[in-house]
Amino acid sequence: MKRAIISTLVVAVALTTVGASRTIAAPASCESLASIKLADTTITSATSVAAGPFTAPGGGQPMTLPAFCRVVGTTKPAIQFEVWLPLENWNGKFEGVGNGGMAGVISYAAMATALNRGYATASTDTGHVSKGVFDASWALGHPELVADFGYRGLHVTTVNGKEIARTFYGKQLEHSYYVGCSKGGQQGLMEAQRFPEDYDGLIAGDPANNMTGLYTGGHLWYSLATAKDPESYIPANKVSILTDAVNASCDALDGIKDGVLNDPRQCKFNPDVLTCKAAQDPASCFSPKQVKAIKDIWAGAHDSSGLLIFPGLVPGGEAGPAGWATWLTGSAPYTGLHWTSADGFFKYIVYDDPNWDFRASNYDTDAKLAVKKAGQPLDAVDANLLPLKQRGAKLIVYHGWSDPDISPLNSINYYESVVTRVGGTKSREQSLSDTQDFFRLFMVPGMQHCTGGPGPSRFDMLGALERWVEHGVAPQQVVAAHVTNGVTDRTRPLCPYPQIAAYQGSGSTDEAANFACKAP
Repeated sequence: MKRAIISTLVVAVALTTVGASRTIAAPASCESLASIKLADTTITSATSVAAGPFTAPGGGQPMTLPAFCRVVGTTKPAIQFEVWLPLENWNGKFEGVGNGGMAGVISYAAMATALNRGYATASTDTGHVSKGVFDASWALGHPELVADFGYRGLHVTTVNGKEIARTFYGKQLEHSYYVGCSKGGQQGLMEAQRFPEDYDGLIAGDPANNMTGLYTGGHLWYSLATAKDPESYIPANKVSILTDAVNASCDALDGIKDGVLNDPRQCKFNPDVLTCKAAQDPASCFSPKQVKAIKDIWAGAHDSSGLLIFPGLVPGGEAGPAGWATWLTGSAPYTGLHWTSADGFFKYIVYDDPNWDFRASNYDTDAKLAVKKAGQPLDAVDANLLPLKQRGAKLIVYHGWSDPDISPLNSINYYESVVTRVGGTKSREQSLSDTQDFFRLFMVPGMQHCTGGPGPSRFDMLGALERWVEHGVAPQQVVAAHVTNGVTDRTRPLCPYPQIAAYQGSGSTDEAANFACKAP
């Protein structure tokens, strides 16, 4: 295919992101992008969309969008993607957006957010179509699709999306950013590790980067803790018993009673005290097996030698519709999202057996086989981010302390591994400083998985990243808000780890201005 152009004028524009230069054509029309030539890629449509309500394929609520050029394409073998290009008021930048769960759909809502900020944006289904958020049946007998899901799909979409944007606007991009949470967090860290040239700045929220560990020692372990023995099952209507007891014991450790644990690692609450006593109403307490299940979930999964497979969840924030009721307990044993995700992962990716039975699971063999079969395409755990640092790119990871899906300790563990790798033989203080020159971790007290929960969970991390990349202003704090019925009722600063937000002793504890980021 021959790329269509409006004129033969050729301009040379410096590449701001890598310091090189290249020659590109003058701006192209939207419709002409249907004939753009991209490796192993077919553009199926390129159409102009008028400003106003837009309903994404598959339905859902209409989204109000500015006028844009919508490009739809497929990269071999089956990576479907879309690129949206503002027809007016383009900010000169590109934003790739991530997926959730087992992907399999294009992230239209995230694209809409980027487009409304003036970005050219792209998303992909990562190479397969899913029947549900954790459907993994597409992977059976198709390791090439697992690779596309793990790392290749987003990368080729990024390369194609940036080239389409350059062609359409007739000039180089000023900057490129990536934003994603959960699976999208894994994608962000995969990009940072394997393709550091793709983005100038990346945001990876609540990342599922240690994916084989998460599915083995997280999803499966948490599920079996409450469901393998029927007497261990904790129904959703009893979860608040645990949350209330944790708050009563630990909420005030940070000097403020607000229903949020600033650092749950400081909470030493022992769930044994919730064990039912003689003649006590079982609806108000836990059986010994239920107490053991809670302890197992908090302890995390280990193999027979004591080696940690994946860290446990932490106390606080279990209650609420997006807490344990959704992820762990469900409406009955083996109905929570932890079980749904683990079941498909082991059937279709690890064992290639739709009849796999959890009763045959063994943590010594399961964990090793998961890494052997899927570690290379799925795990983004490489601590060597020096190529990203040397390129001058920036990385922000954030994680909700009350995440009931992916243990927040996983993000801390990864961050510490990077500090050690970047610092080498330097002191801890210097290693941390060197790491924070390009990589900062923000823990979010009271936030559940990517959003929600009792703590402030709405924040503009992209704005902070833009200021860091474009103006050299590293984020010293990011203000988060808690919103009830559309009204902000609390704000707090989020601090670069290991700092925490400390109350200054005067003024409302619901106002971020009365807190400062300090060493713990």
